[in-house]
Amino acid sequence: MEGGGAPPADTVMSDAAPAPPQMGIENIPATLSHGGRFIQYNIFGNIFEVTAKYKPPIMPIGKGAYGIVCSAHNSETNEHVAVKKIANAFDNKIDAKRTLREIKLLRHMDHENVVAIRDIVPPPQREVFNDVYIAYELMDTDLHQIIRSNQALSEEHCQYFLYQILRGLKYIHSANVLHRDLKPQQPSPERQL
Repeated sequence: MEGGGAPPADTVMSDAAPAPPQMGIENIPATLSHGGRFIQYNIFGNIFEVTAKYKPPIMPIGKGAYGIVCSAHNSETNEHVAVKKIANAFDNKIDAKRTLREIKLLRHMDHENVVAIRDIVPPPQREVFNDVYIAYELMDTDLHQIIRSNQALSEEHCQYFLYQILRGLKYIHSANVLHRDLKPQQPSPERQL
């Protein structure tokens, strides 16, 4: 945790026995916390703590100014998701409002061209609720990876990609929402709405 977040992992973990290391594809060990209800990972030097239903492999997808995104497997729904951590979400009033806006808007949207929120991970302790974890549907790839790949893109490919983008935008605009941060990458830690 950076700057004023939850206490270091060794103090948070004082009430829990360490779980046997579970190695994911990226060899990121997992440690159970809060009586086994939560599981912690060290991702890019930051503690990533989600409910124990999110099983390994936990794989980093990306990081940015607003947080870290990892893929995980939700054992309750048997679905792979992208979990975004927004660290110190309440330190800045404007950022807190943006996080709330993102959650409120995306929970109401249901369209195949708009990423869906699957879960909001509750905090392990309300008294020290500092980080917000949002689970989204996990995409196989994103437009950025396709553009950067060695695959030749035909005119039909470009038309189809543009069609998908415009379908999503039309749906969002029909709800009187303007998207201010379009980019070819998957939902990243950067703000989406």
